[in-house]
Amino acid sequence: MAEVVCDAWKGCGCKGIRSCLLCERGATGAPKGLHKKLPFIYSPLEGIAKGLDGCWFHFPGVYLIQDFVTEDEEQHLVNFMDQEEWRLSQSGRRKQDFGPKVNFKKQKLRVGNFSGLPNVSQVIWERMKQHTVLEGFLPVEQCNLDYHSERGSSIDPHFDDSWLWGERLVSLNLLSDTVFTMTSDDVSSLQLMPVLQEGSELNSTSSDGNNASDMNHTQNPGYSKSQAKHVPYCDVEVAIRLPRRSLVVLYGDARYKWKHAIHRENIEHRRVCSTFRELSKEFSLGGKKEKLGEMLVNIALSFQGKPI
Repeated sequence: MAEVVCDAWKGCGCKGIRSCLLCERGATGAPKGLHKKLPFIYSPLEGIAKGLDGCWFHFPGVYLIQDFVTEDEEQHLVNFMDQEEWRLSQSGRRKQDFGPKVNFKKQKLRVGNFSGLPNVSQVIWERMKQHTVLEGFLPVEQCNLDYHSERGSSIDPHFDDSWLWGERLVSLNLLSDTVFTMTSDDVSSLQLMPVLQEGSELNSTSSDGNNASDMNHTQNPGYSKSQAKHVPYCDVEVAIRLPRRSLVVLYGDARYKWKHAIHRENIEHRRVCSTFRELSKEFSLGGKKEKLGEMLVNIALSFQGKPI
């Protein structure tokens, strides 16, 4: 397919290699093709990724909470967002940012016009803290993203920055179901376990019944290691299904070893999400930029913010 140059096309915010349906149709008359790998589906109750043939592997670092907000709360949140301006972003997305101005390449930031997270998010943050995995979570940035199938909205596989942002990435999924697609560039070998034998169990029950990936799993007695097979990490993709109104936390391996993406085929209707980020150790207590971090936290948690 010919290269898509997006900057000149009105109505989209794509730049460089990024594209959406608007600029692809304008440039070539056909959308981008899909990239397929060996598919696995994440099981929240077991903390594993399961293949179509029943093979599986442990997939730690995901915590999924279903029905984190009610239908009425969801509508209130989206109505609040829609009262503010949505700015064009890349790959068919629109966005609202509540956070400091950051140049990640130069590792520089300034407070700028950052006045805090929006007041509607305070109740969300208070509810987050009831979960052990989010103990001590102090968000200093909230990014609202608006996806729609008509624009071919998506987000390419990526790691979130780790210079400024800390370990836990928290995302609230609103208006429709979608899928996080997790991939790796690692060419080393991933061990796949064979189909669980009848009567075999994984140690998979979490304390709140939502998710077990943050627990230490025991070895499954229903297989022999000699039965396992191996594939390169880079040949695998893991689908994490995100129900409408769910909250997902990525940390550990899922944060640092696996890239996350949302493919356009997984946006069937309008989808809005709010992603919350905490500070890295460098900006936290005892870090080199502790004072700056403390100031950002105080501003963020005033909950008086407007999008910048």
